[in-house]
Amino acid sequence: MKAQVLTGIDQMEMADVAKPSIVSDTDVLVKVLEVGVCGSDVHYYETGKIGSQVVNYPYRVGHECAGVVEAVGKSVGRVKVGEEVVIDPATVCFKCDQCLAGRENTCRKLTFLGCPGQAEGCLCEYIVMDETSCFATNGEITLEQGTLCEPFAIGVYAVLQANLAKDAKIAILGAGPIGLSCMAAAKAEGVTDIYMTDKIAERVDIAAANGAVWAGNPGAEDVVKAIYEKEPGGMDVVFECAGEQDAIDEAIELLKPGGKIMVIGIPRTDRVSYDADSSRRKEITVINVRRQNGCTQKAIDLIAAGKADVDFMVTHRFDFSRSKEAFDLVAGYKDGVVKAIIKLN
Repeated sequence: MKAQVLTGIDQMEMADVAKPSIVSDTDVLVKVLEVGVCGSDVHYYETGKIGSQVVNYPYRVGHECAGVVEAVGKSVGRVKVGEEVVIDPATVCFKCDQCLAGRENTCRKLTFLGCPGQAEGCLCEYIVMDETSCFATNGEITLEQGTLCEPFAIGVYAVLQANLAKDAKIAILGAGPIGLSCMAAAKAEGVTDIYMTDKIAERVDIAAANGAVWAGNPGAEDVVKAIYEKEPGGMDVVFECAGEQDAIDEAIELLKPGGKIMVIGIPRTDRVSYDADSSRRKEITVINVRRQNGCTQKAIDLIAAGKADVDFMVTHRFDFSRSKEAFDLVAGYKDGVVKAIIKLN
């Protein structure tokens, strides 16, 4: 089968690789039709690693995808051949202490698509996943929406972890796919006072047009001052979706005493810091958000029911042969890109 593989820093090539086959009775062979380009994929593309997870070339990335079931193991009952499916990129054991505690996202034996040392990614024609990672769309959402379910499910999980009241005042720092997913998920829970920031002007406009009551650019104005002018009491919760030290500092400033910072962005540096004095005096709660933890079906249901709009996030589409162009676009934050989708069909 055809696959796009990383061959070095900022290098990607089309290659012929072995088509996967069903080995386990619970395996599902999926023909991949759509793949989303994620910021973590771009980390591997640009730097060859995320923290301790280092690429061994050649390597295939990609974890946001949807497709059609081509074959199933003999005990699979969850999905059928010919059905369109959304893929949860995590495969977990369901048996360890973490899984039994409802923390499947930190499963001791977790493997994740496109994560070095765990599993090759989905930027290819076919993948095999355990049936527990396959979610039938039942024709209620499109394949493109299905691909968006992976980042959107992270937003759903982040909002769930934040335990927002409907009258909560929240800020989301970073209006990329994850930040916008948090916005869409918060809106679905009835939250309306949503403030957003981003350094890319087009993303600020997209946030303002799709649910934020205010959106600003920290490169062009003092966003902390601007938000406090509108909400003098500060924010109940701040979602840090930029993965930058500046955004963490702004989050601490924006929070009211007793507030929460939800850390979702992946920093490019090994360490970040928090203002100890402000964090302590305000008694700020810091919550790290790790992927989506069982929220894929809820993400599908919210989109299918019309309670969450995610379509606006897709700004660019590419044929499979142009995958490198898609990665270069996202890596360079070019042309106002938010989410680039690679189409294999």
